[in-house]
Amino acid sequence: MARDVKKVVLAYSGGLDTSVILKWLQTTYNCEVITFTADLGQGEELEPARKKAELLGIKPENIFIEDVREEFVRDYVFPMFRANAVYEGLYLLGTSIARPLIAKKQIEIARKMGADAVAHGATGKGNDQVRFELGYYALEPDITVIAPWREWDLTSRTRLLEFAEAHQIPIAKDKRGEAPFSVDANLLHSSSEGKVLEDPADDAPEYVYQRTISPEEAPDEATIITIAFDKGDAVAINGEALSPASLLTKLNELGKANGIGRLDLVENRFVGMKSRGIYETPGGTILLAAHRGIESITLDRGAAHLKDELMPRYAELIYNGFWFSPEREMLQAAIDYSQAYVTGEVTVKLYKGNATVIGRKSPYSLYNQELVTFEEGAVAYDHRDAAGFIKLNALRLRTLGSRARKISE
Repeated sequence: MARDVKKVVLAYSGGLDTSVILKWLQTTYNCEVITFTADLGQGEELEPARKKAELLGIKPENIFIEDVREEFVRDYVFPMFRANAVYEGLYLLGTSIARPLIAKKQIEIARKMGADAVAHGATGKGNDQVRFELGYYALEPDITVIAPWREWDLTSRTRLLEFAEAHQIPIAKDKRGEAPFSVDANLLHSSSEGKVLEDPADDAPEYVYQRTISPEEAPDEATIITIAFDKGDAVAINGEALSPASLLTKLNELGKANGIGRLDLVENRFVGMKSRGIYETPGGTILLAAHRGIESITLDRGAAHLKDELMPRYAELIYNGFWFSPEREMLQAAIDYSQAYVTGEVTVKLYKGNATVIGRKSPYSLYNQELVTFEEGAVAYDHRDAAGFIKLNALRLRTLGSRARKISE
C-alpha cells in the first residue's frame, strides 16, 4: 500500500528509468513530483531533461537543474584525494563520491519546497541505494524515502517499456533494445557494468571504453606536465591557475589522450555480492600519482605511514555511503591536518597508459640531499651511530633467537 506522500523530490536524469519512475510516483502515490538533475560533468546536455519533465506534467517551478561541478570537485573529490583514497587497492571511488552530493541537494530542495519525501532510481541489488539513503537520513532523519525498484512490479525492461508506452513517455529509438551495459558518469570517472561485462573471464570489448583511448593507440611521444599543489589540493597545470573543476577537466583531457585511467575490476559490493565493472578515471589517476609525489617530500614518515593505514578505512566509508558519518569527518580532520605543508610542484610523464612522477619540489621539502649523499657532507651524521641503532632494534630478535636455540639443544 502506498504511503501518504504529498510531495517528493526525485533524483532525475531524464532517461527511461527515471522518467518511468516519475510517472509511477504520480500514479502510485498521487503526489506532486519535483525533479532534481545535477550537472556533475557527466558530459550530457541537461536541457532535454527539463523538457521531458515538463512533457510529463511537471510544473516549471518544480524542475531543478543545477551545475554542481565546482562544488563536486572542491568539496568531495579533492578532500577524498587528500587521503589518496582507493577502495580494495584499485578503485578511485568515482561513483561513490558523487552520491552524497546528490543526496544533499535533494534534501535542500525538499526543505525549500516543503516536500515530505525523496526518491532515487537505484536498484535493489546495488550500492547506490545505500549511499543515497544513508545521505538522506543523515541530513533529514525523518524524511520518507521511496525506492521504486524495491516496490514496483516492473521487473524487466519489457515491463518498463510497456509502462512507458501506456503512459505516453517518449522512448528514444536506441533505448528500445536491451542495452549492452549500463553507464554512470561524472567529472571524475565513468563506470560501465552489466550484460556484456558480467562474465569476469571475458575481456571487455573496446567499445565499452568512452573516456580513454587504448594505451596501444596513444602517442609514441610522452606528454610532460607540471601540477602545482597548495595544502594538498591541485591548483595549477603548467603554471596556469585553474578552478577545481577546470583542473580536473584538463587532466581528463590529458589522460584520455594518453590512454590513462582504465580499470577492469571485480569488487565486493557493500550489499554482499561481487560485481565486475569497467572504470575510467583519466584525470583522477594522474592526480593520485601527483599527490603522492608531492607528499613523498613534504610528509614526515610517521604521518605518511599513518595516513596509509587510515586510508583503507576512509575509502571503505565512502564506498559504503558513510560520507556524512562522524567517523569519516574525524578521519577527514586528521587527513586535512596532514596537508598543511603539502605544497609544491610535481612533474608527471604521461605515456601509453602510465602516469609517472619524474620530479617534485617544495618550499617545505623534508628531503635533505646532504643526508642521503654518498659523499661526506656537512650534516652531522656519524655512520658509527648506526651500530647502536641496529643493536637496540635487534635486542628482542636476539632474545628470541637465544630461546629458540636453547629449545633445540
